Amino acid sequence: MIVGFARLSACVAQEPPYDVRPEIAPPYHRVRYEAGTEAGALVFPATFTVWIPPGVERLRGVVVHQHGCGTGSCSSGLTGAHDLHWQALAAKHDCALLAPVYEQPETADCQLWCDPRNGSADTFKRALGDLGRLTGHAELESVPWALWGHSGGGVWAGAMTCLYPDRVAATWLRSGVPLLEADAARPGSTPHAFPDAARAVPMLCNLGAKEGVRDIDERFKGVWPGNKSFFEAVRRRGALVGVAIDPLSSHDCGNQRYLAIPWLDACLAARLPEKPDGPLRPMAIEKAWFAPIEGGASVPANRFSGDALALGWLPDEATAKRWTAYVKDTRVPDDSPPPAPTRVRFENGTLVWDAMADLESGLAGFVIERDGMRIAPLPDNPQNPFGRPVFQRLQYSDTPPLPLSRFEFVDPAPQAGKAHRYRVIALNTTGGESVPSAEASAP
Repeated sequence: MIVGFARLSACVAQEPPYDVRPEIAPPYHRVRYEAGTEAGALVFPATFTVWIPPGVERLRGVVVHQHGCGTGSCSSGLTGAHDLHWQALAAKHDCALLAPVYEQPETADCQLWCDPRNGSADTFKRALGDLGRLTGHAELESVPWALWGHSGGGVWAGAMTCLYPDRVAATWLRSGVPLLEADAARPGSTPHAFPDAARAVPMLCNLGAKEGVRDIDERFKGVWPGNKSFFEAVRRRGALVGVAIDPLSSHDCGNQRYLAIPWLDACLAARLPEKPDGPLRPMAIEKAWFAPIEGGASVPANRFSGDALALGWLPDEATAKRWTAYVKDTRVPDDSPPPAPTRVRFENGTLVWDAMADLESGLAGFVIERDGMRIAPLPDNPQNPFGRPVFQRLQYSDTPPLPLSRFEFVDPAPQAGKAHRYRVIALNTTGGESVPSAEASAP
């Protein structure tokens, strides 16, 4: 059964924690499927939310933000399509932003969805077709995918790259990689074949240092051996794969988005088809840089004469510079200002506006100006337990929590009888400020 949504009121009943979701209206759309009962079908219900960049006539691709295992991570995917920073990436390339949610019970085996052969690949493709019809973007069913996955989502994204290499523009694997060799610790596990076509797909293995690299978080100490084994297996075959170790984190996502989003930006710019329905383009190998997988100095490929297949692959010089900063302390720099807020206006006495995140470093918040004087930061106490404070806040699995933050401000102390003039300034996470917005006068 498929249920299409334009409003929360159209939802069918769901079990906690999957029953608490953002209300949606265009440009957001949602479909949900009940658990399958036939052989080979996905055994969990699944929800897919897509954001379509306003004004796009034809989509060029879809950015997929895939959660990890367990009810906490799975339910966090319900807000994935609402993330402003990921929307900025999708919008730049005329791509949709898709957040799947596989409604796994806490005690269930994660492999029942994160191995795409267990029905999640078929459900994912079905959702793309149904969402294409629901949104009026039939091309959603056939455009390329940029895959980002965390933990079990990394396993899923890597496995989808093995299964559908001609559909995948790029793959980011945060703390999870697919199984390429039989695992004695998991009787009955079936490894994936890594086809020759997958060697052309840019991939990056990203994990925290506490996941068995330098510090040990016992629960996740096996992540590094798994990533290293995957890297070595596919890099030796010429795959375009690199490694970026987060020196500060464990299995949480930390500050990875400040490397992941620019990395995906570079890959999408290079690989998306030039014409509708055309093939993915190859990466420009002459622009590549190489980097040691455990950190160190990166070097341009055209100046390197050693064993290139022992080093990680990076798409270009700008990405290599960001990688160097990230693996040192995650302080990826950004000297560009964020976009200025637009459509500043009053609605029912509340100052509201529209805003886009800075693609390189996201959206930290705003400053409210009244009559040329700064009167308030928004939020007044920005927080993020897993990395840089951001306006929307972030959960463990790199998605904003509910309730979603809103672009609105109520002046607590306006002067009676005075028509104040207000402007809004956006802040990115490196301290950059936008130019002030146009003015709005209080009614």
